[in-house]
Amino acid sequence: QVQLVESGGGLVQAGGSLRLSCAASGRTFSNYAMAWFRQAPGREREFVAAIKWSGGSTYYADSVKGRSTISRDNAKNTVDLQMNSLKPEDTAVYYCAATLIFVAPPTTSSGYAYWGQGTQVTVSS
Repeated sequence: QVQLVESGGGLVQAGGSLRLSCAASGRTFSNYAMAWFRQAPGREREFVAAIKWSGGSTYYADSVKGRSTISRDNAKNTVDLQMNSLKPEDTAVYYCAATLIFVAPPTTSSGYAYWGQGTQVTVSS
């Protein structure tokens, strides 16, 4: 089992940037594919970005493609999400997720067994 703790959320103006970080503990981090999801009030949880074990393959939702970068450091057991040019519609709770079984496309929340508690991102207009 792996435990996940997100950090880095906050309040930012539209056009600004945030870097979210997820720290993992427990089993061998490099065995897990990692992802970020988000959930806005009254909406379903949606996929944001994912990265495979080695970091060589990344996936992005169309809504964040070109504005966000997911990366991982297997030596530090962390996965980050750099978000630029933030928009008010990016406002949501952002969750880190992990899975041992990677299925492409990695966009379905049910494919991830482990979740963090989430970090709030609020983008003001």
